[in-house]
Amino acid sequence: MIPPSLLADLEAILGAEHVRRDEAARLAYGTDGIKRGQPADLAVLPGSTAEIAAVARACHLARVPMVPRGGGTGYTGGSVPTQGGVVISLERLNRILEIDEDNLLAVVQPNVVTGDLQDAVEARGLFYPPDPASLRECVIGGNVAECSGGPRAFKYGTTKRYILGLEAVLPDGTIVRTGSKCVKNVVGYDLTQLLVGSEGTLAIVTEVIVRLIPKPPAQATLRATFDSIEAAAAGVTALIRARVVPSALELIDRDSLQAIDGYRGGEALAPAGTGALLLIEVDGLAEAVVEEARRVEAACRESGATQILRAADAAEREALWQVRRDLSPALKTLAGMKLNNDIVVPKGRIPELFDLIAHLREDHGVLIACFGHVGDGNIHVNVMVDPDDTAAVERAHETVRALFEGVIALEGSISGEHGIGYTKKPYISLELSAEEIELMRRVKAAFDPDGVLNPGKIFPD
Repeated sequence: MIPPSLLADLEAILGAEHVRRDEAARLAYGTDGIKRGQPADLAVLPGSTAEIAAVARACHLARVPMVPRGGGTGYTGGSVPTQGGVVISLERLNRILEIDEDNLLAVVQPNVVTGDLQDAVEARGLFYPPDPASLRECVIGGNVAECSGGPRAFKYGTTKRYILGLEAVLPDGTIVRTGSKCVKNVVGYDLTQLLVGSEGTLAIVTEVIVRLIPKPPAQATLRATFDSIEAAAAGVTALIRARVVPSALELIDRDSLQAIDGYRGGEALAPAGTGALLLIEVDGLAEAVVEEARRVEAACRESGATQILRAADAAEREALWQVRRDLSPALKTLAGMKLNNDIVVPKGRIPELFDLIAHLREDHGVLIACFGHVGDGNIHVNVMVDPDDTAAVERAHETVRALFEGVIALEGSISGEHGIGYTKKPYISLELSAEEIELMRRVKAAFDPDGVLNPGKIFPD
């Protein structure tokens, strides 16, 4: 429960209109993309870094937990208040403060929608590559907190490659600035990169300096279908051996394709009998794009592609990518409960990963739909189950543990871009040693000695 004195302090700092404690607000701010969690005790909506610092200071003095929240699109419960307390929503900090064309950077507040930033810089001939599938809903601060990836990570890398500096509020209300507008900076420890991917457990990000690059002048988008996952995986291997580095290389399996067909009203996206689909994009100078697209087609045909289509214009390209973005909601048509796992393995072990998944389907008797960023080995393995079938739910959770154990054996990781949050913390010791976890706990304690910022995340209980 929130002490009356703290409630009074928060209303004095923000104004009563920006302090929410009605049931609807408490419920809305108590869940994220997984739709699981618990109500917040209180939600506050500060409008500036100074107000966030004052809120943090008040919560810290009262020893009341606080949880920073951006767009609320996460899949591991990172912004869910598992121990109650105050949710600090950053939704009012939503402005692009600067686009510096000479220095190839932008300065943004944390709740700028990722797609809006992309649109704004592309209008000036610049490019911000990170592109989570939820780019029209997720926000830059959340991307920083989770080190988000997306289809273009194969060529361009994840969010951490594009963060030059941060402004952030520590749990006691101290405001710090890390990094700078310079592309080189080796003064002291790299606190910027420490905060990227820290899932809101070390500090509350209030401003972000992002690196931009020139917008590629040309691109080509292709769709190749295959009879089986194995053939599609062979196509990926052939592309890599042909020394093509697509800007995006996505895989969609048979079950996922069927889900999309149902979600889009029976619109067939691939020929009957398709076992897997690759969505491939190349970009760069026009001459290079023509050659790379030719090599993509050749590699796919050599691997047994049943059909290869190329988007004729921007509208067709967007239609192909919209199919990819529809995947997560489409899977809900298969079953009421989805255990979404963003595992990642070295690219060369993709065929072994799909062998593992095939065995898990058979051994546990569960439906598993797969799609994702096959170019960098990051596959979303979705275990689908009826939530009312207790035995099936138990088998599904057993499947997830077996999946993680198998992925670790393949030299992979249990999370490529969604983070740990609270949903994956029971499994973190499968990947990290006790010594590594203890070192991370000591880093957490250095930033948050009283454990009031986003408690109950990442570390096993």
